[in-house]
Amino acid sequence: MSTYLIGDVHGCYDELHSLLQQVAFDPEKDTLWLTGDLVARGPGSLEVLRYVRSLGNAVRIVLGNHDLHLLAVYAGISRNKPKDRITPLLEAPDADELINWLRRQPLLQVDEEKKLVMAHAGITPQWDIETAKMCAREVESVLSSDSYPLFLNAMYGDMPNNWSPELTGLARLRFSTNALTRMRFCFPNGQLDMICKEAPDSAPPPLKPWFAIENPVARDYTIIFGHWASLEGKGTPDGIIGLDTGCCWGGSLTMLRWEDRQLFIQPSNRQQNNETSDAALRAE
Repeated sequence: MSTYLIGDVHGCYDELHSLLQQVAFDPEKDTLWLTGDLVARGPGSLEVLRYVRSLGNAVRIVLGNHDLHLLAVYAGISRNKPKDRITPLLEAPDADELINWLRRQPLLQVDEEKKLVMAHAGITPQWDIETAKMCAREVESVLSSDSYPLFLNAMYGDMPNNWSPELTGLARLRFSTNALTRMRFCFPNGQLDMICKEAPDSAPPPLKPWFAIENPVARDYTIIFGHWASLEGKGTPDGIIGLDTGCCWGGSLTMLRWEDRQLFIQPSNRQQNNETSDAALRAE
C-alpha cells in the first residue's frame, strides 16, 4: 500500500495516466492525493474529472482556484475563457454529475496518522490546524448546499486579506477561499497580499512567500501544496512541499511517494510556444 501525492493536473490527462503507470498505481490498495486545479489549460479536463471521480475512496483531493472557477462558469456566474479549454467538459452529457461531485470535494485534507496536511495554495501563517479545519469546513458546507451560487458569486475579490475570528458571512468565506486556493505572498504578520505574482526572489519587500513565515501548522505536520508552478517544486523549507511543476505550461507532472519520499516525473506532452505569454498566464 502506497500513498502518492501529485501536483496540479490542469487537464493533463495523458500525463497523469502515464505517471500512474510508472508506479503501477492500484486503486484497490494505493491512495492518490491531488493538490487541486484538476481542470483548465490542458486538453483533457473532462477525462481527468471522470477518471478521478471513478477512483472513489482511493483518491483524496482538494479544490483549487481553477476548480472553483469551473463551478462558477457552470453556474453562469463567470464566463468561459477559451484558454481554459473546458468547453468539452461543460457540454458533456455527464457534466451535471461531475460538477455536483466536484463541488462536494474538500478544500483541506488532513491525515493525523501520517501528519500530512494538503491545501491547494497552502496554509496561511495566521492559522493553526484547528482554525484551518474550521474555515475549510465552512466553505465546504456552503459549496455543497443549495445556496452555493451565492457564494460563488461573492468569492471573487482580494479583501478582506487579514484573518480575524470576528470575520463573518461572505467576507469570512472569501478570506478562507483566498487563503486556501489563491495565496502566494504574505506580509511579515501573515496578512495576505493578493496582488504580487512575481517569483519569490523578485517580490518587493516586505512581502515574503507564505511558507517563508513561521507557520504553526508546519510545526506538527508536513504541508503539501500546489498552485505555484514557477517554484518548480523548489525553494520551500523542510516540511513544506510544493508539487506543482507546470505540466500544462510544458513543464512536468510531479508525484511524491510518501512512504520512501521518492519523486516520479512525467514530462509534459506539450511545449511552450511563447514563454512571455505563458509567464503571464501562470500568474492567474
